[in-house]
Parts: sequence; structure tokens; C-alpha cells
Amino acid sequence: MAVTLSAEIAAAAARLVVEEGLDYGPAKRRALRDLGQGRAHDLPGNDEVEDEVRAYLELFHADSQPHELTLLRAIALRWMERMAAFRPHLTGAAWRGTATRLSTIHIDLYCDDSKAAELALLDARTDYEVSTAEGSRGAIDVLNVFERSADLGSLVRIAMAVRDYDDLRGALKRDGRGRSPRGDVGALRQLQAGA
Repeated sequence: MAVTLSAEIAAAAARLVVEEGLDYGPAKRRALRDLGQGRAHDLPGNDEVEDEVRAYLELFHADSQPHELTLLRAIALRWMERMAAFRPHLTGAAWRGTATRLSTIHIDLYCDDSKAAELALLDARTDYEVSTAEGSRGAIDVLNVFERSADLGSLVRIAMAVRDYDDLRGALKRDGRGRSPRGDVGALRQLQAGA
């Protein structure tokens, strides 16, 4: 059976996600560039990349990744509890179960006032950096904090996307495979208890 270019890109992107901690979008674009062939329309979907990430983890990191995931979810839970006033929801690799020590923890905050979360970090004297990401309604602020983890032996980035409160309802819709794309504190605790 011939391997399609899309499948080849997905496999190369999966390696970059796991070994370099890249997010899916940048990993797919770099894999396309590294392979030196194809065009943007050849890029695989995120589900295809996630399947390859899971296969790569099972093959090369089955002994270490589950423990790293547990540690990252514990860090996420602490931050979600700290930011509880802003309806935090874990998303991305830590939610999906594919995170490694190099992964960014992605938390969505749903705020009535877009500056309230930033003010909460300032009030707590927490160092953070602001970046932007593309949201459903245009660019959104992302509050990035960094936490040193002795257990992981690395600096962990927690990226908190500041979203409008009204976006929460649509954010909980299940994907094409019936999975929830994010979960609140209670859902994360259930994941941790089941691990």
C-alpha cells in the first residue's frame, strides 16, 4: 500500500510534536517544508496528526509519557484552580492525553471582562508574557506563565487564552469523533482519578 504525501507529512509532524514540543500547525508546516515537496493543500488534518502522535508515543515513549502527562495535568489543575473565577478549561495535548514534558499546557479562560484575568495575575504578582492567537472572532490575548518543574526537569509553559464568556457554549461541542475538545476542573479531576 502506497503512503500518501499527507500521511508522510502527518508522521513527520508527529515526530516534531513529540520530540520538539511544536503545536500541530507549526509542526505540519515545518514537516511540509522539511520534506521539500507538496503544497499547503497536502497538509493532513489535526486528527490524522494526532493519530500519528499517539502511534509515535506508543512506539518510542510508552515508558515515560504517561508519567509526564500526569505531572503536566497536575500543573494544569493548580493553574485552573488559581484562575477558577475565569471558568478555565484545559484543552490541547494535556487534555487529549498526548502531552510530553515539552508540551505547552493550553487553558482557555472564559471572561466577562477580557482584562480581568490579566489583572488577577498582576494582583498575584505573577510574571507573565502576553502573546496573541487566532480565535473564532479574530485575535485573542494569550497569557503565558512559566513554571519550573523539578519532576519534569524543565520549564513548563502554561498558555491561557482569554476568550469571551459567550464563546463557552460553542466551545463544549464534541468533535467529529465524539470527543470533547476541552474540560473544566471537574472533568480534569476525573481524568486524573482514572489514570
